[in-house]
Amino acid sequence: MFARRRYAHGPTWAISALSCAHNGVVSSAPSQWGSSGLAYLTGLPDGPPDFSRARVLTRAEQVASVIGNRTDIAVDAAALLTGRAGFLGLTRGGRVSAGGGTRLLAGRDGWCAITLSRPDDVTAVPALLQVDEVPVDAWPMLQQWAATRPVSAITEQAGLLDIPAAALGEAAATAPGIRRMGSRVSARGVAGLLVADLSSMWAGPLCGQLLARAGATVVKVESPCRPDGTRKGNHAFFDWINGEKLSYCVDFDSEADELRELLAVADIVIEGSRAAALARRRLGPDHVAPRAGRIWLRVNGYDDSGRPAFGDDAAIAGGLAGSSAHGPVFCGDAIADPLTGLEATSVVAEALGRGGGELIHVSMAAVAATYAALPAEASVSEYPAPPPPVPPASRPAAELGADNHVVRHLVSERHCLSC
Repeated sequence: MFARRRYAHGPTWAISALSCAHNGVVSSAPSQWGSSGLAYLTGLPDGPPDFSRARVLTRAEQVASVIGNRTDIAVDAAALLTGRAGFLGLTRGGRVSAGGGTRLLAGRDGWCAITLSRPDDVTAVPALLQVDEVPVDAWPMLQQWAATRPVSAITEQAGLLDIPAAALGEAAATAPGIRRMGSRVSARGVAGLLVADLSSMWAGPLCGQLLARAGATVVKVESPCRPDGTRKGNHAFFDWINGEKLSYCVDFDSEADELRELLAVADIVIEGSRAAALARRRLGPDHVAPRAGRIWLRVNGYDDSGRPAFGDDAAIAGGLAGSSAHGPVFCGDAIADPLTGLEATSVVAEALGRGGGELIHVSMAAVAATYAALPAEASVSEYPAPPPPVPPASRPAAELGADNHVVRHLVSERHCLSC
């Protein structure tokens, strides 16, 4: 069983620390939210930028500061939350996510989000609507269908088809689950550790990138059959999240034994897979040879049920939505992803201080709910809201499998040291 711990900088601390504006002190949160580009990304497309979630950035900056103190690196929370939008030139879309793959739909009794970012999601829409075919743009039909159904039925039916969907505010604000796993070691920092990063997309890879910047050797593990989907997207964004890592390409089925050897010598494992998928291949935390002090970080949308999630629908599940005159809107760009990456990095750094030996589960929806619990600011503000800046160019990420020989040598060296 997982033990639930309060965040080191959790909801109670954050709310009390950020409530000074309600006690006569003017908050700088709206100014920072506006200048970061987050206000530009939040609100109706034909309306003013929304500042209601300004304290989200304030808390994220606090978490980034803690990470910096523990790892001796500078972490710019605003840049991490807006970086992808800066690379892609995104703007606010109201009830259409900034990235375009997720929509907020009005159900019969509330709001929900549905994501159609994968080909399989689009293919499953006729089955969801129980029709033979749908137009190329299926969203109008989805809106009409959702309006006649309770939100619980919408998310349940979507879940049966593996379509990411979430009811607004369905997830609770809970701290990461922590389970003892193996023996501890003395407290240590990140530098010099070996990290196996099996995660993909944004939240887990961001944690891996921050650990790499802090001096860890991070190995990005991908399958030749299903490499990280962001490889096919914006190259600058992929480099930004993965440029400091070694690339290791291995078949999770036919080469599972080789991958298991890497996991056995890793000090930190980051994964976002469905737990059953790793267990079936005997690659889960209970199947890999024990290593003193190892931290196994599991990052996913909700829990170990395998329910799919992306950053925008997970944010809605946590209740982290912006405000407008016509109801909820998306907040930022897939904001649950970078927030979870930050929180996960902080939790890992804290676990290293305890000596490791832990399995840690971080849920994107629960992280979003934690930030949603922060006091809201006024939606409209006089502060400017420029678009998010483009992050500086990063080191190019390695081509898929380019470092296989280096990784195998690392594994061999570590095995020799443990003999």
